[in-house]
Amino acid sequence: MDKTVYLLLENGQYLEGKSFGAPLGAEGVTGEVVFTTGMTGYLETITDPSYYGQIVVQTFPLIGNYGVIPSDFESEKPHLSAYIVKEWCRTPSNFRSEGDLDTFFKARNIPAVYGIDTRRLTKLLREQGTMNGLLTYEKPTPETMLTALQSKIKSFRVREAVAHASKGRYKEYPLTGAQYRVALWDFGAKENIVRELRKRGCWVTVLPYAATADEIKRMQVDGLMLSNGPGDPQENTGIISELRKLCESSDLPMFGICLGHQLLALAHGGKTSKLRYGHRGANQPVKELATDRIYMTSQNHGYAVEASSLPEEAKESFINLNDGTCEGVEYLDHPAFSVQFHPEASAGPLDTGFLFDRFIAMMKSSQNGGNDHAAE
Repeated sequence: MDKTVYLLLENGQYLEGKSFGAPLGAEGVTGEVVFTTGMTGYLETITDPSYYGQIVVQTFPLIGNYGVIPSDFESEKPHLSAYIVKEWCRTPSNFRSEGDLDTFFKARNIPAVYGIDTRRLTKLLREQGTMNGLLTYEKPTPETMLTALQSKIKSFRVREAVAHASKGRYKEYPLTGAQYRVALWDFGAKENIVRELRKRGCWVTVLPYAATADEIKRMQVDGLMLSNGPGDPQENTGIISELRKLCESSDLPMFGICLGHQLLALAHGGKTSKLRYGHRGANQPVKELATDRIYMTSQNHGYAVEASSLPEEAKESFINLNDGTCEGVEYLDHPAFSVQFHPEASAGPLDTGFLFDRFIAMMKSSQNGGNDHAAE
């Protein structure tokens, strides 16, 4: 029989569920409790490095019905701390499935919980904002709640997130007949970014998060992708410094996604701030300001660029239609642009994958200007 698990929240409330996946350790699991609204794509969520240090709640009630499909993974392993669902499917049915979630989580030492009232939990997070939480087998009492809140929950912080989520090594994705060479600066990059670039004729070289501006310039690539990733963007002072050097000393075309978008803004003197409960899910509406066209997007972030802090050489290009926050920036003094959402995630039939085409056009224009480093 599955063990009872309690989720203690930093506001003093708790919810009850049942354990599946890997068992909790003696100290339980502490993390930042966040919710994601996608009806599908749970495999991409589970393997998205941007969820490092977080306890992820799925708002859709039934998860796991199409099983585990490794070819859909966004990274080599999960980076989340724990996973919460209303109900998990024990008998998945899909011709591509290679297993079930319980077995998958056990093999990777990821605790999971089902049976929690995820509707109530989501409403709590919407009303009070993202909170830290503790998963434990110990039934809460006023005394244990006080101890847990003081010693574990409120003091928890996601630290060195990029260092944990990045592969931390160089990796080549060669492509015969490639037209462009692209460096992908890995802050916790999703695999589908590589797939989208290769699909458009790019030889991709993944760089570790600790790469320097001089190293990137010596590579003589045609473009630089700034990847997604977890954590507070302002903590990455070394990356921001190197990115600023690169922007000031080269005309290398750049395209930033998610954390890459935030780091590019910080490198230009902008500011970022933490959102109340973040944007996570595959149904987040954004508007492109130049065209007034609205797109449904996939997102996963807890911080946003403050549009009012952008310098004169930068202009806001997309906004979030739920809360008006900045969702994209174009730079006028440098061939660079960025978006907060995930154009590689195929959120719908009219999604934003065309942004990769813009990046390709930017590299082509740079080549035609005499900076031709395309692969032979």
